[in-house]
Amino acid sequence: MKKRNYKKLVRDWVFILIGSAIYAAGVAFLLDPNNLAPGGVSGIAIVLNRLIHLPTGVIILCLNIPIMIVGTWKLGFRVLYTTIFATVFSSAVIDLIAPFGALTHDPLLAAVIGGACSGFGIALVFKAGATTGGTDVLARLIKLKYPYVKLGKMMLFLDGTVVAAAALVFRNIDKALYAGISLVIFSLIFDAVLYGPDSAKLVYVISDRHQQIVSELLKLDIGVTYLKGMGAYTNHDKCVILCAMRKQLFPQMQEIVRESDPDAFLIVTSANEIFGEGFKSHYNQQF
Repeated sequence: MKKRNYKKLVRDWVFILIGSAIYAAGVAFLLDPNNLAPGGVSGIAIVLNRLIHLPTGVIILCLNIPIMIVGTWKLGFRVLYTTIFATVFSSAVIDLIAPFGALTHDPLLAAVIGGACSGFGIALVFKAGATTGGTDVLARLIKLKYPYVKLGKMMLFLDGTVVAAAALVFRNIDKALYAGISLVIFSLIFDAVLYGPDSAKLVYVISDRHQQIVSELLKLDIGVTYLKGMGAYTNHDKCVILCAMRKQLFPQMQEIVRESDPDAFLIVTSANEIFGEGFKSHYNQQF
């Protein structure tokens, strides 16, 4: 147990360091130099940088102070100290690498790649149980009340209001639209990294030839569970096959059912998340 906890602690801090650095690179190399305010505290900081000419990283750090105080109250000390580290580290990296200039001055490339870097980096930080401050903390506070709403979608809403405000300040609708593209990319990458792709099928099979179907499914290394059922019309007992599988295995599974029993009753649904052997670990999913 101690060895596993030690490995998890090391993994968490590696995620925080790498995630914070990737997020900082996205802001310093792509978003900030192209006047793209992608929402959140970083977007507000980019706008304020043009108005008061303080370094963007310093502004991000200052804006996060009251947010982190509230986060301490609601989320606890562990979230506070990891958030402080991630916020200070990412802010310092932003100001440290900003003098190197933009990687590209194409606003579309900057929006897409910058949004992807930000989403990927912040998702790694979240996986470690930390945040980079700003709307990340606000989203987690909202999630305390609405735990079934995905964080990426909440952050998209919160950050969208900042993009709208930036459009009014800059008076440039093109920049606001590019920032909106960046936000959408951010949300998609964030949810994909944090939650994993929605790539599973949940299938129910009702057939009198259930043993033949199950024997073939097990050859595909598909986990199978029997559920007890009863036909309402016949009052006969039925064995219902329940199995979850990756999407790429579903065509083979469907072919097995078709060949074994063309009259089988097949119910297919999409599973957003599956935890357990062969899928996601219970220990890697914290949000």
